[in-house]
Amino acid sequence: MEIKENGFIFSDDRNLVDVKAVHHYLSTQSYWAKNISYELVEKSINNSLCFGIYKAKQQVGFARWVTDSATFAYLCDVYIAEEFRGLGLSKKLMSLMLFHADLQGLRRYHLATLDAHGLYEQFGFKAIENPERHMGIVFKDLYSKGS
Repeated sequence: MEIKENGFIFSDDRNLVDVKAVHHYLSTQSYWAKNISYELVEKSINNSLCFGIYKAKQQVGFARWVTDSATFAYLCDVYIAEEFRGLGLSKKLMSLMLFHADLQGLRRYHLATLDAHGLYEQFGFKAIENPERHMGIVFKDLYSKGS
């Protein structure tokens, strides 16, 4: 999938992903993967359905889905570089991703967010029904030095 619009390219070609740029954002600017290693970012990209937004080959946005392409997909590592925010890029990216062939007919689409509920609600996401049924193992500050 590749769509060109207003000088931006939206693509699911994993080979276009600038792993260094994604790593830099995740490790220094995200609240969820602060200090993550380059190797872990690279491994996560290699094992996910990835989407990038590019302007003149510069990585300006990114998202990845962890999915079996049959029943479940987890959206994570979504970002738009600060200087490109406010242009509707995240909405366009969400629209394109949800129509991707590998994300059709799934039973559950999942994500976690601290501050972007309004964006995701526009695409049908809502608070989990029966949250008491959901469980997880979380290792906080796993990527911090010395952990």
